[in-house]
Amino acid sequence: MEKAVGILGGTFDPIHYGHLRSALELLQRFDFDHIRLIPSARPPHRPQPQATVKQRVMMLHLAIKNNQHFIVDDRELNREGASYTIDTLRSLKQEMSDSPLYLIIGSDAFSHLSTWHQWQQLLGLSHIIVMQRPDHPMALSEEMESWYQTHLAMPEDKSLLAGKIWPVTLTQLNISATAIRLGVSKGRSPVFLMPDAVASFIEQLNLYQ
Repeated sequence: MEKAVGILGGTFDPIHYGHLRSALELLQRFDFDHIRLIPSARPPHRPQPQATVKQRVMMLHLAIKNNQHFIVDDRELNREGASYTIDTLRSLKQEMSDSPLYLIIGSDAFSHLSTWHQWQQLLGLSHIIVMQRPDHPMALSEEMESWYQTHLAMPEDKSLLAGKIWPVTLTQLNISATAIRLGVSKGRSPVFLMPDAVASFIEQLNLYQ
């Protein structure tokens, strides 16, 4: 069996240290071979990104430059229609059939997982890591709570290719892309919220003005 791979999707509009720090901690905790950052082209559950596809991809490349454990994966940008996670996992599984895949999502997204396209098939293709904040219990529906408890991982389940839910408590940085965009629109600098190269790119292109 190949080493595990982490999958972190999002609009990354823009990428910031909140994304990167959490990804790094999970990389080390789960001993991933690498983490794939997968920008969403047309997210079905949230407003469409402000930055263009090319701009978001460029910001990702700038953010992870010279870090061999992070890979920008643009497969969702090359697919027609809505960017469904289940389709992305199927595509990845075809390429990495012997690698355990770990889909990384936040607790807020997990609490609404039952609204995702073919959500009950996700665990057939990957594990799910749920990032939780300290002292912030998840609010799950009765159906989701039952599904969560049924598939809750045990330490020995790391030998499995897929099928388990791994809750992980992280001290996540309180940084949001929404707040960054709002701040930039008001003339505030995003420096120290993201890699300098990304902040410079935003300034040079007058993004989010």
